[in-house]
Amino acid sequence: MNPQTSLTQSNPMAALSTSIRLLRCYHHFTFSATPSRFSGLRKASSELRLLSSATPSRKHVRPVSARRKEEEVGSEVNGSVVLREKDRNEGGGGERIVLTELHKEATEAYMSYAMSVLLGRALPDVRDGLKPVHRRILYAMHELGLSSKKPYKKCARVVGEVLGKFHPHGDNAVYDSLVRMAQDFSLRSPLIRGHGNFGSIDADPPAAMRYTECRLEALTEAMLLADLEQNTVDYVPNFDNSQKEPSLLPARIPNLLLNGASGIAVGMATNIPPHNLGELVDALSALIRNPEATLQELLEYMPGPDFPTGGIIMGNIGILEAYRTGRGRVVIRGKTDIELDSKTKRAAIIIQEIPYQTNKASLVEKIADLVENKTLEGVSDIRDESDRSGMRVVIELKRGSDPAIVLNNLYRLTALQSSFSCNMVGILNGQPKLMGLKELLQAFLEFRCSVVERRAKFKLSQAQERNHIIEGIIIGLDNLDEVINTIRKASSHALATASLRKEFELTEKQAEAILDISLRRLTALERNKFVDEGKSLRAQISKLEELLSSKKQILQLIEEEALEIKNKFFTPRRSQLEDTDSGELEDIDVIPNEEMLLAISEKGYVKRMKPDTFNLQNRGTIGKSVGKLRVNDAMSDFLVCRAHDKVLYFSDKGTVYSAPAYKIPECSRTAAGTPLVQILSLSDGERITSIIPVSEFAGDQYLVMLTVNGYIKKVSLNYFASIRCTGIIAIQLVTGDELKWVKCCSNNDFVAMASQNGMVILTPCANIRAVGRNTRGSVAMRLKEGDKVASMDIIPDALQKELDMTLEVHQRKSRSMNGPWLLFVSESGYGKRVPVSRFRTSPLNRVGLIGYKFSSEDRLAAVFVVGFSFGEDGESDEQVVLVSQSGTVNRIKVRDISIQSRYARGVILMRLEHAGKIQSASLISAGEVDPEDEYEDEDAAAVEA
Repeated sequence: MNPQTSLTQSNPMAALSTSIRLLRCYHHFTFSATPSRFSGLRKASSELRLLSSATPSRKHVRPVSARRKEEEVGSEVNGSVVLREKDRNEGGGGERIVLTELHKEATEAYMSYAMSVLLGRALPDVRDGLKPVHRRILYAMHELGLSSKKPYKKCARVVGEVLGKFHPHGDNAVYDSLVRMAQDFSLRSPLIRGHGNFGSIDADPPAAMRYTECRLEALTEAMLLADLEQNTVDYVPNFDNSQKEPSLLPARIPNLLLNGASGIAVGMATNIPPHNLGELVDALSALIRNPEATLQELLEYMPGPDFPTGGIIMGNIGILEAYRTGRGRVVIRGKTDIELDSKTKRAAIIIQEIPYQTNKASLVEKIADLVENKTLEGVSDIRDESDRSGMRVVIELKRGSDPAIVLNNLYRLTALQSSFSCNMVGILNGQPKLMGLKELLQAFLEFRCSVVERRAKFKLSQAQERNHIIEGIIIGLDNLDEVINTIRKASSHALATASLRKEFELTEKQAEAILDISLRRLTALERNKFVDEGKSLRAQISKLEELLSSKKQILQLIEEEALEIKNKFFTPRRSQLEDTDSGELEDIDVIPNEEMLLAISEKGYVKRMKPDTFNLQNRGTIGKSVGKLRVNDAMSDFLVCRAHDKVLYFSDKGTVYSAPAYKIPECSRTAAGTPLVQILSLSDGERITSIIPVSEFAGDQYLVMLTVNGYIKKVSLNYFASIRCTGIIAIQLVTGDELKWVKCCSNNDFVAMASQNGMVILTPCANIRAVGRNTRGSVAMRLKEGDKVASMDIIPDALQKELDMTLEVHQRKSRSMNGPWLLFVSESGYGKRVPVSRFRTSPLNRVGLIGYKFSSEDRLAAVFVVGFSFGEDGESDEQVVLVSQSGTVNRIKVRDISIQSRYARGVILMRLEHAGKIQSASLISAGEVDPEDEYEDEDAAAVEA
């Protein structure tokens, strides 16, 4: 066998050097002109010269021709390149031909190099969780005697020891590895105690190795280096075969999961998160007690990673995937707090913890850049107040800024929320392997069992040898006079040994032990000590033999040793686990849930405005324009909702669409708006007739739908929780009918319906049978010829007591004008309030009672139930927004509208000389308006009027 080949197989470093030499050969190929006898192949091939490193001098280099393989070995392989070399040892034309395909040679050389990188540098071993450089550093410190109770020594001394004896690489690589093992923000349980500047979480570099000092941590000695001298692991030669180094360290707990690991090799990488020591030992104990434990059972003891920098782990989906398959994505958020300054009334976001492997200085700089570029709004100042006591980054907010929105923007735009991609790859049985949590723990237990077994065999061998000698010494002491006489008679040491062996049937070791015993140990007291030691050794031997014969006892001992480390070095969990579906931020998380106004025109233009766009005005004024409208366009609906609401859009064809409220672009009062076809998938000629904002799809909520021809139906709100982009059917319509009004209600509410001629029906929602979406419904009210349904509103359950008094009041024919009231608005701009007590409840399919007596040219535009909230004077605290066909808007107080009888005409709400008719009306609660703004609006309205 070639010596170089055997060296390559026995030493990975030799394999690496051989691979490098083979790769270097390709750089020595030179191309030259082909001899004239190969003129036919001049353009197709060229001569290759291989400069072999084995050639002693350049004059012996022979040309090696590159030919098609079919020319050399026939037509077995088409188009392969071979190397041909003459053998100088053979005379004449003798030559040695080595057929080597270059792509195979390159592949084998590169694979050899890749495996050398995988096993020797980049990936940790599953059993002790260390890479070779870390293992060598800890072993070198152990050999130097740098225990946790000894004084510190210069890091340069340790680095020199590692380089000179075990790790023939750069000193920077060794020192960087040593520094990382001493950083409490890099390792969950640091393995080295550092003294001096070892870097910071701001990515500040450590001081030079000549300035820093180090020693081992007590945890390292107990967890990795205990029992190292008891033949627990194999020792291998170092790089120059001058010393031995351990191939592994006898770890007592899974260090790979405790401190994690990261590394990039050739074609693969590893990234394992750190975990809490106590939880890891508990999970290991659970697996020992129940080898068939499932992943869910292990997660009860170790629910997730525990990063040294703390933070909040969002959700457990990524953790489950990582523990099950070895690959997963864990989302980590920094831990923050909100502080409110009582003097300035300003809020501040305090960053107390940041995600793992995040540079704090870069994070602060990134936030400052976002604020300067106007990408992050609402921040007035940033300060880093971190000190020895802990981390504290203060982000002061501007007055009026929402801390939750700013914080969500920080999560989305900066590294304050980051992800840790788990890729749990380690070296197992000499090969890289991707493993889940249970497989990692099982691999460690198998290794730990072998360590305990080898340690027990080592102790048993020592105890048996010592017991053997003790037995001989006791025999000698029992026959002391004969032993002394035998020794006296012997003329030499060898004869004395032989005589003792023959006289007392002793072994050579026993005889040597008797000869080596000192005279002072020949007393009776010393004999008793030897007897007691023999008893103790026999008990120890029996215990060790019992241990080796029982796998259960070995596992029990492993658990006891692990629990001992846990009890001594346990620390509380730092990373907080938050049970959420995902840590991903959506647009809704960074948008304030503010109140907003939605305005929709007949031709399908929608726009979003702030609620204070329209000033509060007096009754009977002209109002303010809602903005530009297209030709022959008119306002269709006007409502109030919040940005996070899910808006349901109901069309005249009975189809419902859905889109978040914040998706509608915000614009000014004078803007024309956005076409709904850009937001919804509307068909040709389809119009949106009603929109319903929904904050939560509650199970006890329903939607009541009313058509122009007077058909009504009630559908559970849950049917509309998930709506596809093309919409779903809300109601079945007959030809000529269209869906006009949709309201949200519960079974305890009441429905108030009114026709264009002013007829009113009050009926409980419970009387309307709940049906499915794809149905028509039943007749709501019996309409006279030429009459149509004009409006519908819901009387909430909060007003039920007043409604329960309706019958009693009606029976006594009371003339009380107390609320709640029905607010009527006519198309000509008139309106009035009528007490609900003036109407009695009735079933569906009835004509109803007169609520408004109109002139021949006027009709009812809308009806509302008012009286939900009251001011200090006991009057209604609501406001109504009126929109004319030309787009003019007027917002007035409900309390300014007169309370009249059912037959009265009402008072002027809005003058419509040049504004057409009232197109729509909406109700707003005054409790959502700032009182100071209200007074300012009133003054402005008075001046404008």
